[in-house]
Amino acid sequence: MLPLTEAIAETFNAIDWRLPWLIFASFVGGALNAVAGGGSFLTFPALLGIGLLPIQANATNTVALWPGQLLSIAAYRDEVRKRPKLALRMALAGLLGGSGGAILLLHTRAATFIHLVPWLLLFASTIFAVSDPVMKWLERRAQRNAELSVASADAPVKKPKSFMLLALATAVVCFYIGYFGAGAGFLLITLLSLFGFEDLNEMNAMKVVATTMANGMACILFAFSGKVEWRYCLAAMVACAVGGYLSARIAQRLNQRFLRGLVVWIGLGMAAYFFWRNYA
Repeated sequence: MLPLTEAIAETFNAIDWRLPWLIFASFVGGALNAVAGGGSFLTFPALLGIGLLPIQANATNTVALWPGQLLSIAAYRDEVRKRPKLALRMALAGLLGGSGGAILLLHTRAATFIHLVPWLLLFASTIFAVSDPVMKWLERRAQRNAELSVASADAPVKKPKSFMLLALATAVVCFYIGYFGAGAGFLLITLLSLFGFEDLNEMNAMKVVATTMANGMACILFAFSGKVEWRYCLAAMVACAVGGYLSARIAQRLNQRFLRGLVVWIGLGMAAYFFWRNYA
């Protein structure tokens, strides 16, 4: 029988002290996702920090965050029901694009992917930085067009461009989602606006359908590939869910501009760190 001090020391050494850090980062990431977005800027580096290989970390991160995305469809169910054919096209484009991106990730060498990480984080941070002013511009445009349509009952109704082209473009964005994905939601919103959509609720609903299907297909491929580290994945999944749920209670008290700025700086900071680590 081991002396008490040795038993305590052995127990202490057996504890995985990296897990609390992942839980904390996932909790904060889930809260950010709920009120501003960009939680992956914390959860993905946290998974790398606990020792996972880059592709394992990306796959584990995708699976951990997906249940929250799936639940978000419920918030837009009425909008989805209004445009079932469009929702189906967006879902199919998401499945095809997400599958392609996930397959490419699984066939990417770890050394290649780690060199891509800072560029991907920089790209996602830039997208996130420009999303707020662009979204405000889209809101102003939609409001202005609504006022014009009320003022002139005979005003022509704008119709979206080719749904086939929209589906192909969506599949391209969803390919990026399956491969990495951070910031892709804004890309889809911008894409829909370019194709003539103006109702932000409708655009958000179609975005959620496409991203959920893209990540869902990626999750299935990652799960069967053996790249998901389930012990860390389940811990991150629960922490993200709790963070997202609790943040809903305090979201209205928080300064959204500050939160979005914080997310951008976190993303840029992570990109700078990986640039330094890769090329210093």
